[in-house]
Amino acid sequence: MGRLDAFDVGPKKLTVQTEFFPRPAWHIETKVYLAGELKKVYNEDLSATPEADLQRVVNEFHQQKIDDIAEGLRARKQ
Repeated sequence: MGRLDAFDVGPKKLTVQTEFFPRPAWHIETKVYLAGELKKVYNEDLSATPEADLQRVVNEFHQQKIDDIAEGLRARKQ
């Protein structure tokens, strides 16, 4: 379970990858790469999340990170 998105940012590729890990406790990890180089890692504990909500929570966390990055890029342009 997870998500992967890639975007062109100028001449470089920005990749955002979110993965779900069941052990040792449910958690997700989002990695942000620019031009293939790891730039940032975000972690979120999902141990209290009901199983039926896992994919929705993964999608929302992933999308929030993309939105945060896009907002930061827009701020840099101004």
